[in-house]
Amino acid sequence: MSKVVNPFSHRLGILRDWRHRWFATGRGYQDNLKADILLREFLQKELRGMYIGGIELERSRGALRVIIKTSRPGLIIGRSGEGSMKLKNSIMRFLQKRGLNVPELRLDVEEIRSPESSAAIVAYMVAEGLEKRLPFRRVLKQTVEKVMANRDVKGVRVGISGMLGGGSMSRTEHLKKGRIPLQTLRADVDYARERANLPLGVIGIKVWIYKGDVFADKGKGSK
Repeated sequence: MSKVVNPFSHRLGILRDWRHRWFATGRGYQDNLKADILLREFLQKELRGMYIGGIELERSRGALRVIIKTSRPGLIIGRSGEGSMKLKNSIMRFLQKRGLNVPELRLDVEEIRSPESSAAIVAYMVAEGLEKRLPFRRVLKQTVEKVMANRDVKGVRVGISGMLGGGSMSRTEHLKKGRIPLQTLRADVDYARERANLPLGVIGIKVWIYKGDVFADKGKGSK
């Protein structure tokens, strides 16, 4: 029987690294895991609309490093770094309010040069179009064409499910262009999920983006 596996976890240790990087044992492991889950949920809610491509957390003894990847770093950093300081203080207050350990916090914002090749950003673009009440077929077609215009992308697939077009029944629509080799471990496939909040309910969004194969000897994707 076949199983559906997240393309990111399917490639851990081969093409991908863990999004949470630290080591702990005993009670420390439980505390760190709880803090990471709550902090990720808080950041995803706090930074919604800022075109976030990924959030990574690194821990060392008494220190926490938060890495935020975005295509629009200016929205987070703000003028003279005011935005990043405000976000850093919000994280500290959130951890204190939850009764969690508050370590030395370091906040890094990394820019994504090619947002069309980031599945998380593309998924948010689809959600943004749906929340603006645009026809879902037009949103899917325009998104796929925009992603495929990037020369680094070899294939894209976008799927949405929910009460589409104001219908009375939930259904699923997919649009695909190019190749998406999910079972090839050396295939660089980026995957993300997002949700669009509409009056009739929530619409789920899934995006797969294939950026070529990665070979250890070449260190870059092949055609």
